[in-house]
Amino acid sequence: MPFEAVNETLYTIAASAQGGREGRVKSEDGVVDLPLGKPGSKSNPKANPETLFASGYASCFNGALAAVAGKEGVDASASTTTADVNFGKTDSGFGLAVTLNSEIPGVDDATAQRLAELAHEFCPYSKATRGNIDVTITAKGV
Repeated sequence: MPFEAVNETLYTIAASAQGGREGRVKSEDGVVDLPLGKPGSKSNPKANPETLFASGYASCFNGALAAVAGKEGVDASASTTTADVNFGKTDSGFGLAVTLNSEIPGVDDATAQRLAELAHEFCPYSKATRGNIDVTITAKGV
């Protein structure tokens, strides 16, 4: 899929990070203001880039899921999406992989999977990552 430019801005937000993985991240509106830490600390866990990416991707995908489901006549407002983000070594350095797991009340597993696949085509995070990282989509009805 070719690059698709934004031709009408609907929302803009900025966030700043200082100190890398052991610094701080803050959004310009102050909604996000978190100390950062390296992944894996059990005694003093803190947000890290993967935590923030998982949170953003899960919420964006769940919104896309509700939108495409609505077009199909399905109310997915009570659906839940979990983004499992894996950070690890690649042949050229480091990379990410994501599994998106969605649960959609009131539909069968096949319908849930179809809706999740449609959401993956629609979601801005999915568009941004397509062809850049491995993303696996799984969904079930509940």
